[in-house]
Amino acid sequence: MYVDPETLRALPARRPADAATRASRIQWDLIGDAHYEVRIGGQVAGFIDVVGAVYVVLSGARYDRAEEVVQTLVWSTATAALDQHRSRS
Repeated sequence: MYVDPETLRALPARRPADAATRASRIQWDLIGDAHYEVRIGGQVAGFIDVVGAVYVVLSGARYDRAEEVVQTLVWSTATAALDQHRSRS
């Protein structure tokens, strides 16, 4: 299978470009090969799985009970979705 190198370069990075500053309300840590835990205000708000070039956003404090809320190509959209979902809960 041939994949055009330009197409690969056009895909978003698999990891966010910069780590959140410790002063930021939204924090994340890479806890697996392509699996992030996201905390908002110090509490676990959910998880973001990297599936190919897609960020799959799961809301909930426990991964085994978290529910998918959105899929996106943009990291900031993924973290904002968790923040919005948490505000509605």
